[in-house]
Amino acid sequence: MRTMGIDFGDARIGLAVSDLTGTLVGEAWTMEEWNMERAAMRIAEEAKKREVGTLVLGLPKNMDGSEGPRAEKSRQFRELLIRESGLPVILWDERRSSIEAHAILHAAGKREKIHRRTVDAVAASLILEGYLGKK
Repeated sequence: MRTMGIDFGDARIGLAVSDLTGTLVGEAWTMEEWNMERAAMRIAEEAKKREVGTLVLGLPKNMDGSEGPRAEKSRQFRELLIRESGLPVILWDERRSSIEAHAILHAAGKREKIHRRTVDAVAASLILEGYLGKK
């Protein structure tokens, strides 16, 4: 069964899906959506279409491990995802995922302007990769 990684943002959401064995990160893309409820519905549809069995949602934490307002927003989004998809939603520490995503894109020679369009998909891949490596 596939697993989906989610990098939740206010305007753009990064999504990544594993292979069928749940071992490797496969497809990654971004979704633009400002409304949390619509975002949860759209992700539930994508999960169903791709035969996803588990969602892994990035939980933003401060470098000292404490949680701020973004973490609370992710927890609220988790509840919407559970309601819309009926799937288990695991919160995953996403510290440094966006920083690492920017570094990966920079190392690949991508211009900064392009980063904004793809960084969330790369961050979702990193969240998913971290989860798959620990399970």
